[in-house]
Amino acid sequence: MSVLVVAGTDSGVGKTVVSAALAVLAKERGSSVAVVKPAQTGGGHDLDEVIRLSGVGTTFELTRFEEPLSPAAAARLAGVPPLSVPAAARFVEELAESNRLVVVEGTGGLLVRFDEDGATIADLARLVGAQVLVVAGAGLGALNHTALTLEALAHRGLDLAGVVIGRWPREAGITERSDVGDLEMLAARPLAGVLPEGAGRLGREAFAQVAREGLSAVLGGSFDPAAFKRRLGVP
Repeated sequence: MSVLVVAGTDSGVGKTVVSAALAVLAKERGSSVAVVKPAQTGGGHDLDEVIRLSGVGTTFELTRFEEPLSPAAAARLAGVPPLSVPAAARFVEELAESNRLVVVEGTGGLLVRFDEDGATIADLARLVGAQVLVVAGAGLGALNHTALTLEALAHRGLDLAGVVIGRWPREAGITERSDVGDLEMLAARPLAGVLPEGAGRLGREAFAQVAREGLSAVLGGSFDPAAFKRRLGVP
């Protein structure tokens, strides 16, 4: 049984693309895989993107809110019950009994509230005993957001699966290149992957290749963080 929670340092850092990459690599290994989005907000269709990119059809959206707010705020505004994190955890555990990998994609950042009591994707990870894969940005603000996320994980006793840069720019500047070593320092380990900006617009075959090259061996790919840094010319 393996459950991997994909948590972002912020919105728009590439969680959905990373979730799809994990799914397609598991599928290529012949492993059964399910992808769960506990709360979709803002009218998005993240799981449709996962299906399109990976070809994995075992996906589950547990709650949907149209307003682009935290799940707790969106539920409150809509006048409907919020997501029950304990119920979501039980659902994930049941899926894990019949799937080698269950990928759980968070909403926004790690501590975005699901309900009025302050439950978060971190609480779901704790309830199911999952590792947490942190998806970070690159550029201004990335280091602070990542440091705060990793500190929150450590404070809660959660197991870090690694840090992946979800949207590496086509033309990386000095800030992005400098971030690579600093992100590894914050995580106390090499990067677990780097996916290029625009990967979510690729076709399925091209995306599978990007996933293989962009995620590390522990996640099923061939990404070499040392080689990546050498190409960038950073220590």
